[in-house]
Amino acid sequence: MQFSLEHTDTQSSARSGQIQTDHGVIRTPVFAPVGTYGSVRGIHTRELDSIGIDMLLGNAYHLFLRPGLDTIEQAGGIHQFTGWNKPVLTDSGGYQVYSLAGNRKISEGGVSFQSHIDGSKHFFSPEIAIENQIVIGADMIMAFDECTPYPCEYDYAKSSMELTHKWLVQCKSHFGKAPRRYGYEQSLLPIVQGSTYEDLRIISAEFITKQNMDGNAIGGLSVGEPHEEMYAMCATVCNILPKDKIRYLMGVGTPANILECISLGIDMFDCVMPTRNGRNGTLYTADGMINIKNAKWKNDFSPLDSLGYIYSDQDYSKAYLRHLIVSNEMLGAQIASLHNVAFYIWLVGEARKQIEEGTFAEWKNLMVKKLVKKL
Repeated sequence: MQFSLEHTDTQSSARSGQIQTDHGVIRTPVFAPVGTYGSVRGIHTRELDSIGIDMLLGNAYHLFLRPGLDTIEQAGGIHQFTGWNKPVLTDSGGYQVYSLAGNRKISEGGVSFQSHIDGSKHFFSPEIAIENQIVIGADMIMAFDECTPYPCEYDYAKSSMELTHKWLVQCKSHFGKAPRRYGYEQSLLPIVQGSTYEDLRIISAEFITKQNMDGNAIGGLSVGEPHEEMYAMCATVCNILPKDKIRYLMGVGTPANILECISLGIDMFDCVMPTRNGRNGTLYTADGMINIKNAKWKNDFSPLDSLGYIYSDQDYSKAYLRHLIVSNEMLGAQIASLHNVAFYIWLVGEARKQIEEGTFAEWKNLMVKKLVKKL
């Protein structure tokens, strides 16, 4: 994996570039829709391709449980199994371990946990987490880490960060000697931790930088902390991470979050918001957020977004989508999800264009004010 930095905004730290992988080029800034089980819920692969998706995210924890690694390996890896031939990134399962607080036990050697599906017992060490992702076959795989909650006591955040660093050394060692399965390259990304403590984030960013991996990630944010604290931690970390490597902010976020973090120097994002909130009737648009269930849209036959029909030439109206959503019709969730993902892709694409034209900072400030409005 190679990252080429092409443009940097003169009034912020926003930047654009390209990531070259064996499954194609990723244009940055980039948003990766979350396909937890190898699919973005409710959206067909050909639809994702048609709206310009450059990469997808899968989750090693969930894919490990079902369909299971044997099935994916027999299929020839995640790309062959899903029919998605563009880049894929997998999360190691660290975040899922964090979310399974009642069903897991963390030790220096790894994490013991019970499946949320059937209660079966499993164990992930750093080596196992890496091997799982090698078998899955994603282009980018994540180091095994512990994601701390918010709020988090300083001493716990520090010990957790140190454990994450210890695990990273083990991940890196196993990744360096483990054979690849499918004839293409994979890249391992380490993760900066440290909760919302600036000194810990500095220590972690410096440690991660010294590992000299293909790219770097920032974890442990967007877990309930105020947005301003998230931005402060991103700014601190981006001032340390090398400029010639990609910077991936995990699990973020709203459209406004994404633009603010692009301005701080972040290149990659993923989040479940576009599809999860879409299924529940929230639409993201260039003018603000729409709760399509509200009665005010019942006889509104205008497009879903003032941009027009941003994902296809199908002229679905607000009134029609509201009818589908309140009727609990499956198509409503599909349309809303596709609309939201398409909007996110438009947003990062427009950010890239503004960076290249030298107008990003002014455009971002105007857009953020619109994006947070509830229409």
